[in-house]
Amino acid sequence: MQTQPKHLSLRSEAAFSLGEVLIAFGVLMMVFSGLIYGYVQANRMAEFSSMSLAANSYAMQGAEQARAACWRPRDWPPATGFGTMDELPPTNYTETSVMDVPIKGAPTNSDFAFFITNNIYVTTYSLNPTVRQIRSDCIWMFPLTSTIYTNTVILLRGPDQ
Repeated sequence: MQTQPKHLSLRSEAAFSLGEVLIAFGVLMMVFSGLIYGYVQANRMAEFSSMSLAANSYAMQGAEQARAACWRPRDWPPATGFGTMDELPPTNYTETSVMDVPIKGAPTNSDFAFFITNNIYVTTYSLNPTVRQIRSDCIWMFPLTSTIYTNTVILLRGPDQ
């Protein structure tokens, strides 16, 4: 009886089968797809965070502009309007602008601009002591999901503050 040389029998047993190679590629693809999905989600959350912080800045800017108006309720005779004792009577203001986030292209180009609407409401909170509430709502849309969000800032202001 003749036996095969040892190196021939080892060579036939040392290879991977086609099924093992396909399973290894499947596992590798699942790992890579998980890594790519994680990167895409991190990018999406970073973009949402930057837009939310920019909208919060616009809401704070509107509230601070309203707070900076002159209001002296003890002056006589009472008057309202620019340059008077009450430059900011209880009322509503609306302003539309382009959100200040990094984008490609010109900021005025409507293809890449993210528009916001800032609604500022000034109301009388109490009469004794005299306090006014300044509410600034910044309304914006997240472009990846087309969901509309609102960032709100509320300040209470006394006279001569």
